[in-house]
Amino acid sequence: MSGKAEDASGGRGDDPPGPPARSLRPGYKGQWLALLALTVAVTAGLMALALPAALLLGPMLAGIALALGGGTIRLGRVPYILAQAVVGCLIARAATPDVLPALARHWHLFSAVILAGIAASAAIGWQLSRLGIMPGTTGIWGTSPGGAAAMVVMADAWGADARLVAFMQYLRVLCVALAATLVARFAAPAAAVAQVQAAVVWFPGPTAGWAAAAGLILLGAVVGLGTRLSAGAMLAPMLAGAFLRLSGTVEIDLPPWLLAVSYAGIGWRVGLGFTRSVAAYAARTLPAILAAIGALIAFCGGLSWLLARATGMDALTAYLAASPGGMDSVAVIAAASPGVDFAFVMTMQTLRFFLVVLLAPPMARFLAGRAAKHSGPGRDSGTP
Repeated sequence: MSGKAEDASGGRGDDPPGPPARSLRPGYKGQWLALLALTVAVTAGLMALALPAALLLGPMLAGIALALGGGTIRLGRVPYILAQAVVGCLIARAATPDVLPALARHWHLFSAVILAGIAASAAIGWQLSRLGIMPGTTGIWGTSPGGAAAMVVMADAWGADARLVAFMQYLRVLCVALAATLVARFAAPAAAVAQVQAAVVWFPGPTAGWAAAAGLILLGAVVGLGTRLSAGAMLAPMLAGAFLRLSGTVEIDLPPWLLAVSYAGIGWRVGLGFTRSVAAYAARTLPAILAAIGALIAFCGGLSWLLARATGMDALTAYLAASPGGMDSVAVIAAASPGVDFAFVMTMQTLRFFLVVLLAPPMARFLAGRAAKHSGPGRDSGTP
């Protein structure tokens, strides 16, 4: 399937917008400078608020603002593919040998809880598509419980509307982080997030892990540019890197500045594709999206209760382990909460992350077909 995304009106995500607003008539160079300045300002503001995923949300919001103001610039295919490859390395880096002992001991619990959460998200996404609330497979991708950046990349590659998927995914990240904060007895993870952000060394010295990351990024670029494999630029380094990491062969180091640039590329790709009609469509569907996110959080909360009852572990560890996504935020909260089994939480979150990424494409295809049959002709187009 083409890597171009369908918008909420059934058109392609790369279609040129209408005439640019007079205020943004300057050439492409001026627009890029404006986008860069706006990105820095918005991202700095989000980081000051200690919001999760600020490095991706900031560029995306800046891109949306520029696009809605009449901007005409678009991110090229090559930098977007390189950004996908970096995300693939980021996912692979989460697969550490440390997860294997915990996985061997609790594989049946991990499998049951994770697959139940994925099934619930699929059912909610299917309803959004069947009822025509979201176009095509957008609702299915948007409710996937984890890997927000990966879901946006894969949804774009498989023909869903990446803009609405991003809107749903990052709203879920924020809601999950808020819910986890409240469940953690008002542990105020924002302070921990701020400490983590302040401790980041943006330009560290070179390490051996840089060479491994460079090789995997090159692999992703070759697959992405040389094949028609959907999301291949992300999947190839993800799978190869995960194998190397689990075998203990290599370390994968990604300098923070590279992650920031890659997040900016993905955020700009999504944000610059927004139109006024897509923004209005997202606003109209906000109540339904919030209801879907709330249902998913409540379902996973129920799973955590069962997990705690079955194993005798503390309730907070079970809740964070079963939390539907926001792995970075969950890690910060778990690390800042006394008594939480951090290894158990992160092993389960990592396994869910990989399963969501691997199962999402076949699940989306299957559920989209069933949604189309139940909704009747024309109901899955998502025409506002």
